[in-house]
Amino acid sequence: MKDRKLLNIELGRLTAEQYRHSRPESGLVLVLDNIRSAHNTGSAFRTADAFGVDKVFLGGITPVPPSAELHKVALGAEESVPSEHVADVADLVHRLRTAGYTVVAVEQTVHSVKLDAFRREAGKKYAFIFGNEVEGVQQSVVDASDFALEIPQKGTKHSLNVSVSIGVVLWGVLAGS
Repeated sequence: MKDRKLLNIELGRLTAEQYRHSRPESGLVLVLDNIRSAHNTGSAFRTADAFGVDKVFLGGITPVPPSAELHKVALGAEESVPSEHVADVADLVHRLRTAGYTVVAVEQTVHSVKLDAFRREAGKKYAFIFGNEVEGVQQSVVDASDFALEIPQKGTKHSLNVSVSIGVVLWGVLAGS
């Protein structure tokens, strides 16, 4: 059986404006905790768009739109997914918890929950925090979170690129719900 790639016009994609105003809320937000790379930030926006994330919070030194380098990877997703810069991610965690979010630090901790064991509860809102490329999620932010979620890994490395981690976590969370 031969297969044919679909043309972009056949995919029936929404415009950025339609996406912002017509899609149902997912109850999921991303928090980027001091991400250094505009490429990783752009990838986070593109992945957030693909998985229907409601908002991306850009913490601390995380690059913010408009940025040519960020746009190069986001391909316009920074226009379809709302974002907000916050100076202090630990303060944001408290704000999100007050707004009814379960706050999840994506980090390897003593008591972290493995992604393959996590099941999203229907009707609950979740904020997933992804950390700096070298230092990870700040300890104060881990401390303020409801729990930590870990991507199981079998190789010799102890981490994945943050942009890859975002895709893996969102896929795992949505596939398991």
